Amino acid sequence: MSAKIVVGKREYFKGIARISYEGPTSTNPLAYKYYDEDRKVDGKTLRDHLRFAVCYWHTFCGGGGDPFGPGTRHYAWNESSDPLQQARDKLDAAFEFFSKLNAPFYCFHDRDIAPEGRNPEESERMLKEIVKLAKEKQEASGVRLLWGTANLFSHPRYMNGAATNPDFAVVAHAAAQVKVALEATVELGGANYVFWGGREGYSYLFNTDMKREREHMAMFLRKSAEYGRGIGFKGPYLIEPKPMEPSKHQYDFDSATVIGFLREFGLEKDFKLNVENNHATLAHHSFAHDLQVAADAGMLGSIDANRGDPQNGWDTDQFPILLYDCVEAMLVVLGMGGFTTGGFNFDAKIRRNSTDLEDIFLGHIGGMDAFARALLIASELRKDAVFGRVRRERYASFDKGEGARFERGELGLKELRDIAAKAGEPRLSSGKQELLENIVNQYLR
Repeated sequence: MSAKIVVGKREYFKGIARISYEGPTSTNPLAYKYYDEDRKVDGKTLRDHLRFAVCYWHTFCGGGGDPFGPGTRHYAWNESSDPLQQARDKLDAAFEFFSKLNAPFYCFHDRDIAPEGRNPEESERMLKEIVKLAKEKQEASGVRLLWGTANLFSHPRYMNGAATNPDFAVVAHAAAQVKVALEATVELGGANYVFWGGREGYSYLFNTDMKREREHMAMFLRKSAEYGRGIGFKGPYLIEPKPMEPSKHQYDFDSATVIGFLREFGLEKDFKLNVENNHATLAHHSFAHDLQVAADAGMLGSIDANRGDPQNGWDTDQFPILLYDCVEAMLVVLGMGGFTTGGFNFDAKIRRNSTDLEDIFLGHIGGMDAFARALLIASELRKDAVFGRVRRERYASFDKGEGARFERGELGLKELRDIAAKAGEPRLSSGKQELLENIVNQYLR
């Protein structure tokens, strides 16, 4: 179902109409070439497969600033000197953008949509006011909330972490913030709730009680989950892995680390993972690797869709346009049966020297088209007889006989030794990597 265009008292994106599908031969930069939302692939529409979401923080809060200079973009929705009015204006701009882009979902941190007050009570009051307005916008447009979260990393109080802070007063403050963010997510019908532990880690090991901090983090997550369930939140809680930056070492290092943490503390029933491309590569994995680790554990809940720059060693959050990466991701997502509550959130920002309003549209169009095209390719690859057969045949020795007995746990080392002695030296078997690479390239057309 297409979003209904919602424009507030002021139109911020003048001259830009709804972005529609025009097909691969279109030369219109403000049109989809591959994202035909109603097209069905494997029994589901592209819209339902991909569940695209626009992130509030980069798209409406970021001005292009970096450590070496201030922002380069000055948006009209930030003109008011009143922080709360600025939040109202930003909300108008956001829903105009969502609906013109025809994106079905969005997501936010609490401090993205409402300002920080002088005390928790004032912060809560302002957030509740904006949530009320956002609910009206959702109902008018049909755009829904993919997930909400709390910003527990920007304020100076969180310089040593939030849930893992060595000062209990900070932990309590973080809990108060999560409580209201959860309430906002429930009020807006959010499908998921995310925890990103940007400062849940350490910079210097010898002033850090790592065991205690990890236990505190588990307790914080457990109590947050209990509160959410108590107020009617039925979706999964998502942990977003990242190895470092801003902390030297973050406790949610990568997919495998987070899965181990959740299982260690008995949190795996309520929590899944929100995996980001740029975070996976910072952990020296491929995007597909961290996705596959999470999917194999039954814990891939959602995806932050972006990319990094291999020549830069930090989180550049660029829009995902590398088709091969997107195809690998879609093969994992389709292989696990697709998303239920999750989707593809564009945790991505236009470049500092991209200063036109239309550039925000162009970045999202490129990312949406890349994943739509990747979905089509991945669906065809999964039906390719040779592509699927190579992996199956590599493990065929475990499908019957002694190999199947080993998988069932029926053979010990003594029996395995006797089998090896009787069989002799195994023959070498090609992994056919080059064949698979060539097949993938055949479909990248």
